[in-house]
Amino acid sequence: MQALGRHLLVDLYGCNRERLDDPDYITAELQAAAQAAGTRVLGSAFHRFSPGGVTGVLIVQESHLAVHTWPERGYAALDLFTCGHQTDPWAAYQRLRCAFGATQDNVVEVSRGLGAGE
Repeated sequence: MQALGRHLLVDLYGCNRERLDDPDYITAELQAAAQAAGTRVLGSAFHRFSPGGVTGVLIVQESHLAVHTWPERGYAALDLFTCGHQTDPWAAYQRLRCAFGATQDNVVEVSRGLGAGE
């Protein structure tokens, strides 16, 4: 039985606090992560909170890549969901882990759509 998609739920710790509070940096890095994963970006939405933190999502043809940051804690939560056999959410994860300068992480992969339509 083959999954329709792979969904990574990622916690990044010890991240660069300035990067986690910069919506332009985060947007650019999420775009680069989407490219690394082999996805096609269809749209995006990002918001910077006051006094700090950013939330954002890229809608990709193959599903979505999302981020929410807590710069004051050096923490970012990622939600990386891709469908299809030509995409690799792990490539997006690697790109973002490095981009945010994480010193620790926790990743859970969930296979989505097992048995759908069978």
